[in-house]
Amino acid sequence: MARQQTPLPPVFAGPRDEDLYKCVHCGLCLNACPTYLETGLETESPRGRIALMKAVREDRVSYTKQVTSHMDLCLQCRACEVVCPSGVPFGRLMEATREEISEQKKAPLWKRFALNLAFRHLLSYPGRLYALGAALRLYQRTGLPRLLRRVPGMAGRFHRQLPDMTGRFFKPQGDVAAPRIKARARVVLLSGCVMPMTHGSTMEAAVRVLSRNGCEVAVPQDQVCCGALNLHGGDRRQAQSMARRNIDVFLKADVDAVVVASAGCGSTMKEYDDLLHEDPEYAEKAQALSAKVKDISEFLVGLPWEPPKGKLPVRVTYQDACHLAHAQRITEAPRLLLQSIPGLQLVEMEASSRCCGAAGLYSTLQPEMSRQLQRNKVLSVLATGSEVMATANPGCAIQMETGLREAASQVTVSHVIDLLDQAYALE
Repeated sequence: MARQQTPLPPVFAGPRDEDLYKCVHCGLCLNACPTYLETGLETESPRGRIALMKAVREDRVSYTKQVTSHMDLCLQCRACEVVCPSGVPFGRLMEATREEISEQKKAPLWKRFALNLAFRHLLSYPGRLYALGAALRLYQRTGLPRLLRRVPGMAGRFHRQLPDMTGRFFKPQGDVAAPRIKARARVVLLSGCVMPMTHGSTMEAAVRVLSRNGCEVAVPQDQVCCGALNLHGGDRRQAQSMARRNIDVFLKADVDAVVVASAGCGSTMKEYDDLLHEDPEYAEKAQALSAKVKDISEFLVGLPWEPPKGKLPVRVTYQDACHLAHAQRITEAPRLLLQSIPGLQLVEMEASSRCCGAAGLYSTLQPEMSRQLQRNKVLSVLATGSEVMATANPGCAIQMETGLREAASQVTVSHVIDLLDQAYALE
């Protein structure tokens, strides 16, 4: 007779009680939540979603298709955290909830297949990502995507959302850029997954700007994607695996700071300590690395940076990336960099920190809400009369480039570091 095996305890238990029951249902989060402002529905607000999480925890409801749809519509922009008087860590709650939904296989089969392909077989493998990027670049150079943008339906939408990948890719080669003035710091730069292919020139600008301000800049070849997309999509295990690899690579480099030019990546890496807090081998290492992570604007302002002397006469408006403004609470540093550029006129837009609808894979998974938020932000940009919209996140840049193009606007989109680099080049 076969011996009966004792069932293993579940690997994952859902949101933490200490997080879940912090909410006092005051409702101050409602007017900060983009999906609530668009729909007016309680279930599309942080308070409503937390009520549903509690109902699931207390076995009053389960993750039905309807309940899951409310969780899926959340952008995880974390604007609610900024206004919450009780300090509810809503981003962590949503990550745990998405993981719980994933563990229970409540998402449609097509979605599970697509996310598994992206999370497990692409993002963790830089070589595969670059091969896919090279294929897309070749395809875009044929000119066919520009024609297919006009096609109605899913095919047209896919081609409208495709980022421009016809430029140079930025590939980590393990090189070290020497400081151009007296050395002040040694840093490593996160290359990430998508940004080196969609914004390779921005990554090169980041190296130049850091070097111009006295930094020795290393770009380790063995680094991988930060794991943000996995974590936000419910694949916590793979995000942890990617975090461990980056921790080993970056701590080995023995640097003063880990500099990140992508707001979403920086937010995730600053929270590696929470992601691995139960890992006996990596908890302390994760804490050490998280303490070193700096957004590039935050790092430069803290050096402090040398203001450029080259004049750049351009009217610019700045869009706050959600994971820089809300998760990292950094709003002043990028503006200080822009204001230091001679000739640049910075014009504030209305609701600059409201989500543009990019949110990682959100624009693909929730196209209707994403497009509505995109249109709102485009109108805010156009109302400023600016020639350039600056941002600090590649996802926001891609989303806004698409929206501005569809609005037949001549406004260009640049990373803050691109503008600073241009000003240095004019000295």
